[in-house]
Amino acid sequence: MPASGSPVPSPATLGRLVSRPIRGAIAAQVVALFNDRKRGETPVLRQADGLFGPDSVAWRVHGDVTSMMVGGVASLLLQMLHPAVLAGVWDHSNFRADMHGRLRRTARFIAVTTYGGREEAEAIIARVRRIHGHIRGVLPSGVPYEANDPALLAWVHVTETASFLDAWIRYGEPGMSVADQDRYFDEMAQVGLALGAGPVPRSRAEAMGLIRAMRPALLSDARTREVARVVLTQPAPNRVTEPLQQLTLQAGVDLLPPWARRMHGLPGGALSGPLVRAGTLGIARTLRWAFQREAPIPAPGGRTAEAGRAG
Repeated sequence: MPASGSPVPSPATLGRLVSRPIRGAIAAQVVALFNDRKRGETPVLRQADGLFGPDSVAWRVHGDVTSMMVGGVASLLLQMLHPAVLAGVWDHSNFRADMHGRLRRTARFIAVTTYGGREEAEAIIARVRRIHGHIRGVLPSGVPYEANDPALLAWVHVTETASFLDAWIRYGEPGMSVADQDRYFDEMAQVGLALGAGPVPRSRAEAMGLIRAMRPALLSDARTREVARVVLTQPAPNRVTEPLQQLTLQAGVDLLPPWARRMHGLPGGALSGPLVRAGTLGIARTLRWAFQREAPIPAPGGRTAEAGRAG
């Protein structure tokens, strides 16, 4: 029996109290995917004085774990269809041994530039530009390439932004207005320009036009297929996250435009798509539940305690 004068928890409050450890366990597993504790990485804290701010579309789109993972897979597969972007990965990274590390570093760049303070965001952009300055080589065709080429950076930028946005629309906000979609591209343009990309789209129409214009330069060969194989068969960090990873990888393939799936020789279509989307939507809802902040829960004596703080 509760002590005299202590409030009796309601069934809803009891349910939240019981579910709190489950939320925390799920959230902790996901947080560990994106933060290398051995390197001292911790989750990026949201700062209102960054490149965007709480009212931006970028904060909304980039705040959903599942759709960002799905969009990240799709964007990487699209990027690898450009021979010069592929060469940069092939010649200058250990993607076979550390694909998860590469994806984690990309996710951290997105998190810092979206939610970090302005100084922090500008520092990580400058660091990426310095790294790109050392990446250059020659394609198998004999054509030279360098990572700081504005056109190559534009391809990376447009494939990332289009994929993140499409994944968000599919799994987070199906009714997103065209005006907000255009705002997203316009907001993200400042990151692309700061990295040296050009041209950079400022609307969905411009993004789709840029992708169409780049398609004649794309190709798929043995090296493209090898990178795709490594991306899609990478082992999960642990058994707990294995179902999440397998489904998001399938959802990333499903998100690709049909022409890109054909170039990669990847399956997809009317039979598998609905099942993949239903399963991914279920995971998205579970992770949103795990990370959501609950209303304050009454504590003994009438005080309040914040519940559901993940990470």
